[in-house]
Amino acid sequence: MLLATAGAAGADVIYNNLDGTVDAVAEVMPLNAGGPTGGTVLAVQPANGDGKQGCNLTGSNVLELSISSSQPSVATVSPGTVLFTSCSDTKQLTVTPLSNGSTTISASVVSNTSGGSFNLGPATFQADVTTPAPANTAPTLTITGVTAGAAYAKGSVPAALCEVTDTEDGPSTFPATLGALSGADAATGVGTQTANCDYTDLGGLHASASLSYSIVDATAPEISYTLTPAVPDGTNGWYRSEVYLDWTVTEGDSPSTLSVTGCTDELISLDQLPTDYSCAASSSGGAAGPVTVPIKKDGTAPDVAYTSASGTAGSNGWYTSDVTTTFTATDATSGPASATQTATSSGEGSAVVVQSPAFTDNAGNVTAAGAASHSFKVDKGDPTAAFDSVLGDAYFGFLAPAPGCTASDDVSGPAGCVVTGYSTAVGTHTLTAIATDNAGRTATAQQSYTVMAWTLKGFYQPVDMNGVLNTVKGGSTVPAKFEVFAGSTELTDPALVALSAARITCSLSALDDIELTATGSTSLRYDSVSGQFIYNWKTPATPGSCYKLTMTAADGSSIYANFKMK
Repeated sequence: MLLATAGAAGADVIYNNLDGTVDAVAEVMPLNAGGPTGGTVLAVQPANGDGKQGCNLTGSNVLELSISSSQPSVATVSPGTVLFTSCSDTKQLTVTPLSNGSTTISASVVSNTSGGSFNLGPATFQADVTTPAPANTAPTLTITGVTAGAAYAKGSVPAALCEVTDTEDGPSTFPATLGALSGADAATGVGTQTANCDYTDLGGLHASASLSYSIVDATAPEISYTLTPAVPDGTNGWYRSEVYLDWTVTEGDSPSTLSVTGCTDELISLDQLPTDYSCAASSSGGAAGPVTVPIKKDGTAPDVAYTSASGTAGSNGWYTSDVTTTFTATDATSGPASATQTATSSGEGSAVVVQSPAFTDNAGNVTAAGAASHSFKVDKGDPTAAFDSVLGDAYFGFLAPAPGCTASDDVSGPAGCVVTGYSTAVGTHTLTAIATDNAGRTATAQQSYTVMAWTLKGFYQPVDMNGVLNTVKGGSTVPAKFEVFAGSTELTDPALVALSAARITCSLSALDDIELTATGSTSLRYDSVSGQFIYNWKTPATPGSCYKLTMTAADGSSIYANFKMK
């Protein structure tokens, strides 16, 4: 970028407005002796070059000038002194032509309280006084099309014309002569230009005029940039490789006034979150930007780690179903496209490995499948239960012990086997073998068996059965005789039977007297001679009361007889 500054050094300027320019060249005021007076205006132009910034005439500061004619016999000037109190102050001068010749009108300092300096050269001008020809009036010359001090956009400068007014020769117009451009950017067509006009009429009278104007830059700088690569090589606007940003700022008309903010070329090689890079430029032609380029870069694939697992948990760290494994991805820059994903185990064993699926971040970086893994113990099959033996049907008291069982399992291994449902009570029962493996899975096997009741016979005579109410003298002893068989085997152990008597309501109508009684107290014995149990029951001495005598065998079977006391 080419930068330049421009300025003029010097004191504040006092100038006349005869030709519309402020310069050191003394202008010419043509006059006719005895003819009309001439006039011009003095004004102040701050220049900032004398060590005091801005206008020297501030506050109560004043500048008093003496105005004089070098040849008062040729022409006089009035007023003789002028007082400037501010930089916007102007003073009218009047020149009175007296006789043929030339005189210089100039200014000199009488008093200056500003502390600054003033350049009085541009205030000086020359009055040329001639005797008017009998039929010739001095021409007047005006520059049109452009205005002194005006600024015109480059390419849109009006044509400067010299317009002559001449009483004798008539009006005429011709193009002004343009001086060379001046200024820091003159080479590009921007700067200060002076239009000059000179005219001599047919009577020999001469007039001249000049003015200066500015040609300015009306076009702001142009900002452009290139990115390499030209488009993001990732997804969602992310770059994955390094990015080079190259700015270009163009100012073809006024490069000396160009100023930029930012516009720094960048090489982005490290991962970064979205970051804005900007460029703004200004010149005398205007401002451009800021142009902002957002760049985000992520060239690093996400990290993947095992997070958790779900499945049917068994025992001892085993799973009894396929295991759904959750893996989590983290990415510090663009973030993972999906934070979590799952994978499901396959097969069985003590070391079933589940590998992570592929993960992608929002920039398109991919972490391949298998970056993380986790091992599980999986047993999806039940063990096998088997009885060690078969338990057959048996009569009560003759049943074999409960059989054992064995568990088998090819994956987690057997943990044990138990048998439930074993009972020695009369009835049909089902044994269940429950096998358990080390994963906590179970399996069962069953077998059934029957415990058969004993056969009870009795009570024999003299006791009547089948609902008959036996009558007996209270206090007497009744022999209750009976037999007990387990299948074909007669049981003889008195400990296997028990007898009891309970008082009942005397509501039975069938009565039968006991034909035979015994003597002695209540007793139970097995009589091997007769091959039967004999229970001598001493009845209660409670005439009119009724009792039920019950024999209950160890297997729960029973017989009974009813009695009434006399």
